[in-house]
Amino acid sequence: MELDLLVRKCIKALSPYSSARDEYQGKASVFMDANENPYNAPYDRYPDPKQWELKEKIAHLKNIPKEQIMLGNGSDEPIDLLIRIFCEPGVDNIVAPDPTYGMYQVAAQINNVEYRRVRFDENFNLDADKLLRATDRNTKLIYLCSPNNPTGNALEHNTMLKIISSFSGIVIVDEAYIDFSSKPSLLKQLNDYPNLIVLQTFSKAWASAGVRLGVTYASKEIIALLHKVKYPYNINILTQNYMLHLLDDYPKIQNWIHILMAERDLLEKELKALPCVEKVYPSDANFFLVKMNDANAAYRYLVDRSIIVRNRNNLPLCANCIRITVGTKAENQMLIQTLKELKIEFLEQ
Repeated sequence: MELDLLVRKCIKALSPYSSARDEYQGKASVFMDANENPYNAPYDRYPDPKQWELKEKIAHLKNIPKEQIMLGNGSDEPIDLLIRIFCEPGVDNIVAPDPTYGMYQVAAQINNVEYRRVRFDENFNLDADKLLRATDRNTKLIYLCSPNNPTGNALEHNTMLKIISSFSGIVIVDEAYIDFSSKPSLLKQLNDYPNLIVLQTFSKAWASAGVRLGVTYASKEIIALLHKVKYPYNINILTQNYMLHLLDDYPKIQNWIHILMAERDLLEKELKALPCVEKVYPSDANFFLVKMNDANAAYRYLVDRSIIVRNRNNLPLCANCIRITVGTKAENQMLIQTLKELKIEFLEQ
């Protein structure tokens, strides 16, 4: 891969904004450089624009150099930034499996970039050759979500490696749900494939969706490009301080994951026993794609009883499917009991 040939000319020519905290790094007793109000410490000061202290802890946990890490406002920020870096509007295109996480297409449309969808087979397996045939000389990015949302399955490891090694552009593997999967992360292959980017997040396994912190892992050159185009203070001081404390309590996170995976197994068994359920697709995530007798009716029925699931009936290959997130033991039992009563209502009609 020749990275320089993939980057848009306007990005290569860009002089990034230099913030006050970029120009001075270190300790000082008086800060009079950033037009800050000196009262209300510590919130009166702009946060570290490169989040080095937080990156050091993440680097230690993941065994990845901090120079290969970019932190974003969730994963949605780097999803958008990567399109802006590599895809010329109205010229280039992106390829991704279908169905998958909807923000890839939304970000492409916002940036006026063609989005090409390649259908999974009926078991949500991906044909690497079929996907590669959908690319052309103007395909700059391929997005792969593994485990995939909304289907829940992890993509085959060798399939992803074939795509990465065969494609001359950038491959982004979104591993938002990787902590719930028995399949390995591609982080260990990061230095083997310079065109590989791995996205992870603190929203799922780390139970911090409201904090909005995503992590991008890539080569130093790609990370430098992301830092060049991101907004200067994209991660606020509240988020940085919160995550610094949470990262010190990793055993608690591991316990949460263990509990959720045990609940996932129980929930799968109980869902499969319900007459209103036709199929529960295998999951490597913290949710299930569930085929119902009537997804629209089941969705409305649950909403009327204040149980919110996601209706995926309108997506390709997901006819009559709803997506159910694994909750607490009490929440899972409430769902199952309510769906048992749905059976009674159908029988009475």
